[in-house]
Amino acid sequence: MPSPSTAPSYATVLRTRHACRTFGAALLGRLSYGMFNLSLVLAAREATGSYAVAGTVMALYGLTGVCLSPARAGLIDRYGPRRALPPMAAAFALLLIALAFATSRSGTSGVLLGVLAVTAGASVPPLGPVMRKLWSDLVPDKRLLQRAYSLDSVAEELLLVTGPLLVGLLITVTVPSAGLAVSAALVLTGSLLLVSSPAVRGSAGHGRSRAVAVPSQQPGPGAETVPGRRRALRADPGFRQAVAVSAAVGMGLGAFDLLVIAFADERHAPETVAWTLAALSAGSAIGGLAYGAVPWRASSRLRLPLLAAALGLSLAATGLAPHSYVLIACAALSGLFVAPALTTAYLIADESAGPAFRTRAGAWVNTAFNAGSSGATAATGFLVGRLPLSLCFALAAAPAVLSAATALKRPR
Repeated sequence: MPSPSTAPSYATVLRTRHACRTFGAALLGRLSYGMFNLSLVLAAREATGSYAVAGTVMALYGLTGVCLSPARAGLIDRYGPRRALPPMAAAFALLLIALAFATSRSGTSGVLLGVLAVTAGASVPPLGPVMRKLWSDLVPDKRLLQRAYSLDSVAEELLLVTGPLLVGLLITVTVPSAGLAVSAALVLTGSLLLVSSPAVRGSAGHGRSRAVAVPSQQPGPGAETVPGRRRALRADPGFRQAVAVSAAVGMGLGAFDLLVIAFADERHAPETVAWTLAALSAGSAIGGLAYGAVPWRASSRLRLPLLAAALGLSLAATGLAPHSYVLIACAALSGLFVAPALTTAYLIADESAGPAFRTRAGAWVNTAFNAGSSGATAATGFLVGRLPLSLCFALAAAPAVLSAATALKRPR
């Protein structure tokens, strides 16, 4: 652990004992998620000859993964990463191998692919929430924790860009189903390396807490049972704010991806999509690193809605772009607020939860973001073509802007 006198920096975070080894293993496993989505869509399309089937299979996987994410994180909290993570990673890897085998042949049943996708979605190891929980153990200094979370968010953003690029390179020399096999190897290897880290060895599960009767004593204010602490977590205004704002940010970004495609189609400039999404990711990386380096005086609960509102306003302004170059510039500007908003949400969730619930708290923030993104994508698909594109951008940005109202309720 760095000494209090150490100047907080990203180098200090990475020099923390066991940090590089643990973070590197987690990133290796999480690279699998960056490759898996595109690999599954391409492989299912080639095997069935139908984009509709491929989209349905991907939706089934995503829906199952989002809905069961808090439950999987709960297993990590209860049994610890060393006991719970390897079985999840092994099951997920085996199911990816099964999907790779099933999609390697043409004429594969869409029902079979759907069943395998649902089962795989139910067993995705929560490497992101686990790593964020480990960061809070490795760098308990709040100044360093902000930088650690910023670094984590930026790295995750870059993995989502790197993964599809690797899939694109892979399919030039082999079949799309090979991407699923590579994803299986990455997630299993990364998970096993992660649990072998000394930082994880000290992170035991909290088990099922039981209320213990103490004769002739009244329970103190800290003597809460696990169900009571769980209810307190859900009622905590900071935790509710983190989940609500994360959902709003996810809605804005999920809709934005589809609206960029519609913008490019309207102007017959398909190359705009890749450049715009790359600009969004680059802006997020720059914004996340800059945000983590600033010693903020305002509280996290105040910063979070302001960041979300700034993101929403910039996304709404993007809809007024007259040209692709302006759209790309606006996307880069919007990206500056993405990683900072998510970093702050994870910080609030970590502060709101006790040690026995930190993985679940982070997973709820992640689940809210993914659920908001998926729901907004579906709703935006219905609106595009029925409303002016600029109005669609404004509607997509509205939840993030309105989330600023969460700053009005002060914690007791």
